[in-house]
Amino acid sequence: MTTATNTVQANSESNVWEGGQAPFGVKYGKLMMWYFLLSDAFTFAAFLISYGAIRFTVGQDIWPEPNRVFDAFPVLGHGYPLLFVSLMTFILILSSVFMVRAVQEGHQMNKKGVILWLGFTILGGIAFLSCQAWEWAHLIHNGMTMTSPITYEIGGHGSGAVFVGPLAFGQLFFTITGFHGFHVTTGVVINTIVFLNVVFGTYEKKKNYDMVEKVGLYWHFVDLVWVFVFLGFYLL
Repeated sequence: MTTATNTVQANSESNVWEGGQAPFGVKYGKLMMWYFLLSDAFTFAAFLISYGAIRFTVGQDIWPEPNRVFDAFPVLGHGYPLLFVSLMTFILILSSVFMVRAVQEGHQMNKKGVILWLGFTILGGIAFLSCQAWEWAHLIHNGMTMTSPITYEIGGHGSGAVFVGPLAFGQLFFTITGFHGFHVTTGVVINTIVFLNVVFGTYEKKKNYDMVEKVGLYWHFVDLVWVFVFLGFYLL
């Protein structure tokens, strides 16, 4: 009886996790990245929930119409509703596809492939930030700032009717898109550092490209957040 009891106890203890380098089958660094992204998601959620609460409290009739606020395109001028921001969204999503390819090449230990696709990812991030800089500059030039409401003409040129939106629109827009832009900038910087490490063979020596996968998680998160920002500010 004693021998059987000891055997059952030993089997039970062997099934108890005692720590280690890969809890849940995930490496420590990747697990910590997931924790960070989860906490960051709460911050973005708070911003977007605040935006939604203020917008629907103010009312649809008082809130600016996205098709009129965001109707400009570089060189072409006005009259192209949401075309430019759609281009921005396409660029960011495309950069996320490039990141997927970089991670895949890393799994295959293909240094040249990682350099190629991670380089395209970085260029996509820079292109997105350049587009956002133009959009901000255009809106500020037309009078929309953190301290002044958005204004635009209703009924076409020379109609005399001017819509004046609430001050909260500009404050929320610059705060939320700026916070997201900061994340994109951070991602570009980190991706560039990882890119240089790939070029100099740092991960070849370690015999893995785990870092590429970790920064890939961050980049995909940034892209996903933009989908919600795009939905909230530009479509609804």
